[in-house]
Amino acid sequence: MDIRQLNYFVTLADTANFTRAAAKLHIAQPALSIAVKKFEEQLGIVLFDRNERRVSLTPEGEVLLRHARLILQSVHDATVAMEELKGLTKGEVKLGVPSSLGSYYLPDILMGFKSQYPNLKLTIVEAGTQTIRRMLLDKELDLGIIHCDHVPDRLATEHLLTTQMVAAVHPENPLADLDSIDFATFFEQELVMFKPGYFHREYIDRICQENNFEPNIAFETNLLPMILKIVRNDFAVAALLDMVTENESGLVPIPFEQPVILSIAIAWRKDGYLSVADKAFMEYVKNNR
Repeated sequence: MDIRQLNYFVTLADTANFTRAAAKLHIAQPALSIAVKKFEEQLGIVLFDRNERRVSLTPEGEVLLRHARLILQSVHDATVAMEELKGLTKGEVKLGVPSSLGSYYLPDILMGFKSQYPNLKLTIVEAGTQTIRRMLLDKELDLGIIHCDHVPDRLATEHLLTTQMVAAVHPENPLADLDSIDFATFFEQELVMFKPGYFHREYIDRICQENNFEPNIAFETNLLPMILKIVRNDFAVAALLDMVTENESGLVPIPFEQPVILSIAIAWRKDGYLSVADKAFMEYVKNNR
């Protein structure tokens, strides 16, 4: 068993198709078929069930896949570590960020970090908290900004900031004169909400479940500019972070009677390898938050 065989195996398992796997590996499809067959013969087990269009893992293949992913990740981590020991100045930080934080909290931090480390690449993935957690666990991201609620045991976190969620309405909306708003009144309004998976929506859904509220959701989107436009045109009411309403005109923020306080953190895998670039970014964020 060698790294090349494991790479072929994992790629085929992920694509479930010999043609697509061969294209991804940049080898001929017959060569991949032969290599996988020889790998199975070497192990003495069948790894894949084959048909004309799709292949699927056997139970034995499922067991090997878990180990193969860990081995390939360890080889990748070791390679990165050795390159860093040679003094390379290049590196990449893959960071998952929810849209509100990406638009209002992080831009200055990202630009400052890039100014200090011009040779490092920043790859920013916009997604909701649930998606970011999954991508971290699946090793698709190095770091992620998440809500510190129900954090999986395999993730470590470092607190970044505490923020508040408020109701956001048009200045001429009858609610605009309120000093605060209760949940019952809020959920009676026509609402524009983020889709499930964003921490805004996680919190709102939990409030509804705990109090048997039935939210009146008129619009559902992950596009923050669309949410802002809908509220500015008084078509609906939204729940947004106070940092959004502080930086956007045409919105009136109304705190909830029962304050909605959110703890935001940067997260990473406990068993993952943090590169020098990742560590430099985390250190910069902690010093400039």
